Amino acid sequence: MVSLWGSKNGNDQQHEDDSANEDSSRQPSRQGREADERTRLLPPRNHGYLDPDDPAVSPYNLFSVRAVRFVGVLLLVISFIWWVLLLVSIFVSPPAMHSRGSGFFDFSFTTLTVGNLLIGLLFFSIPSRPMEISSLIIAAFLLLDMIIILAVQRLRSEEGWVGIASVIWATAMALYNVMSDRVVAWGKKEEEERLTGRQETRRTLREWCAVMTATFIMVIMIIITILLTATLMLRSRDASLKPPGERYLVDGDKYKLHLACLGDITYDDKGKRNPTVLVEAGELPFEDTMDDWIYGAFKNGTIDRYCYYDRPGFAWSDNAPSPHSAGMTSDALSEALAKAGEQGPWVLVSAGVGSIYSRIFSSRHARDVHGLFLIDGLHEDLLHRIASPTRGFVLWGRGIISPLGYDRLLGAIFKGRTREDRVYGKSAYQAGKFIKAKLQENLVANSLTKNEISQARNIQTPNTPLVVVSSGIEVRRDNEWERKQEDLTKVTDNLISWEVVNKAPHRVWLTLEGRTILEKRLGELVRAK
Repeated sequence: MVSLWGSKNGNDQQHEDDSANEDSSRQPSRQGREADERTRLLPPRNHGYLDPDDPAVSPYNLFSVRAVRFVGVLLLVISFIWWVLLLVSIFVSPPAMHSRGSGFFDFSFTTLTVGNLLIGLLFFSIPSRPMEISSLIIAAFLLLDMIIILAVQRLRSEEGWVGIASVIWATAMALYNVMSDRVVAWGKKEEEERLTGRQETRRTLREWCAVMTATFIMVIMIIITILLTATLMLRSRDASLKPPGERYLVDGDKYKLHLACLGDITYDDKGKRNPTVLVEAGELPFEDTMDDWIYGAFKNGTIDRYCYYDRPGFAWSDNAPSPHSAGMTSDALSEALAKAGEQGPWVLVSAGVGSIYSRIFSSRHARDVHGLFLIDGLHEDLLHRIASPTRGFVLWGRGIISPLGYDRLLGAIFKGRTREDRVYGKSAYQAGKFIKAKLQENLVANSLTKNEISQARNIQTPNTPLVVVSSGIEVRRDNEWERKQEDLTKVTDNLISWEVVNKAPHRVWLTLEGRTILEKRLGELVRAK
């Protein structure tokens, strides 16, 4: 009978003691008997410990593990905010956040950081050796990236404090993931030994799936990190290529513009300075497109002197802050010419979209412009072609993946592409700087640039000598292009010549006939009164 206080009476207690004695007397005989299918092979469970699968057996029981997770969430939030700022800076540069490079590398480092921290938090309670090793490998390559950026002066200048801070943060977060994994593994071991009596070595199917998923993702991130490192090595190699001219700080010392001049200053019989040809390249850098025929005209004596520059993001020039219009580029060119001590009169030679830039420059330096030479130039009414949203999205996507450099790496390994090819040659369009410049051009082509070129047409001095040379192939292929080429002949009232080179492509100078006509008309324009 049970007492009022819940204790058992003497008879019941005696009965329990007798049962215990009986069980203990049976035990030796059970141990001495040969085991069969009804024999219990494992010893009775010690009810002082929990089952390993019990939810109470968790590393989260430890304050240190919970603190590490909280810090990880906080670091992820900080990294995400930084990621958003870098994303915005591609389109609009926040104050003090402009870097002279493309801005795509620091965005890539931060994206890698966010991914690394996110994976660490998703699989936080399932520490594994592959995860730890993968994080260590990523940290090692990021550390190498940091050393390369800090060691190469050109890269250090292009990436700026934003890029340097991003790669240092990425390295630190990769190391934090390693530490976090170690702390959780230690906490898991401590709690298992305390609550179950031993460390659990087996994994459930769910845990194995989680480990394999995390490992697969981390392997992809390792590959991405290796590609980033290889591309940085290519960039450091390209940085050793010296520019033919000088790089001048412009726009409040925000970035450098490359300007080069060839030939001596000459004077006519009256002691007046002869015009200097100022060349504006088209869709690609001058050095790989117009340089051959301009240099040929110089060697043939058609012109005495010429200057050219690289637009922001092209060849040796840095990227400008965003947004950036054609008028801003013209102002930067004016500043670079002033710092170089160069002065007119100028004969402005331009091709393709470069004609927009030359016409704006001409309108802002009317007294110094001796003539305009438009080679299959883009008309302002066709700016919408380079301002399409689809083109902008494609450029942005190319820019985001450009730090991986797979196309540049394949070109260097299998096609023998040199640093000249990558800086200004046939592979220049693959560079992040070039893509950023084209994206900036796209974003404002139908707004800021359109307004600037419309104003330039109204301001343009009507008596400025003008030569227009058009591509016969483009004129026949596109009726609108033909009409707009004809309209370009009315930019001033002093048209010297309009030539349509029958079999010439958009780059008219690629054919012998086109080059001959270009050089002939250029000579006439330089000597025009």
